[in-house]
Amino acid sequence: MIRRAAEAGLDVIALTDHDTVAGIREAASALPAGLTLVPGSELSCRLEGHSVHVLAYLFDAENDRLSGEMAEIRESRLHRARAMVARLNELGAAVSWEEVSEIAGGGVVGRPHIARAMVEAGVVPTFDDAFTAEWIGPGGRAHVSRYALDPARAIRLVHAAGGVTVLAHPRGETRGWQVPDDVITDLAAAGLTGVEVNHPQQDERTRTRLSELAARLGLVPSGGSDDHGALTGYRIGSEIAPEGSYERLVSEATGAAPLTAQ
Repeated sequence: MIRRAAEAGLDVIALTDHDTVAGIREAASALPAGLTLVPGSELSCRLEGHSVHVLAYLFDAENDRLSGEMAEIRESRLHRARAMVARLNELGAAVSWEEVSEIAGGGVVGRPHIARAMVEAGVVPTFDDAFTAEWIGPGGRAHVSRYALDPARAIRLVHAAGGVTVLAHPRGETRGWQVPDDVITDLAAAGLTGVEVNHPQQDERTRTRLSELAARLGLVPSGGSDDHGALTGYRIGSEIAPEGSYERLVSEATGAAPLTAQ
């Protein structure tokens, strides 16, 4: 990932794996001169039954309360994934836990890994076909709920650990909930630092509206590629944050600092 970021000509990259900071040390050790790493995580949250993702940057990874919540989320994701594979097997889908784990590559297992395993096993023709009521979509035959943080609480936890928070792709979920303006307003009141404006799945009209909302609420307009390797087509560098956003986020963080090559 670090090599691809350097090849894309980036100055700064953030590593925000879901609910973990386990990859930060390895990523930092691979940094070339001229590339800065922002340590972080993407926190799994839920609001009124809807999935919401909060990007957390530059927090103290040793903070007991935040690290404890992240560990609980990871444990719940693991149990959920195993339960979903078991349900798929009961429905006659030939998907094994070993295959799903291999696709996850040692990371936290999520529904996208299960969906890829379903495609490879011929259970569904496409990735998106897995996320339906027929299979692992919300309320689906093989769907299992899991523990997730309330986004306002996640924001407070991150800020208590010295970090800053950005609402991830609020209008970019092709299968999920589009976060409305009033919810973003409430999260801003709870201490949200920024909102992701530039994202591969948010068109120009959406970006303009989010930029205007961010300006009204005093939020930092952020952005990124949301690269998930092969799952998204290796798109590091396809989107970047607006000018000045990085500096604003760093200036408000006290828990950790950006990392450079040693």
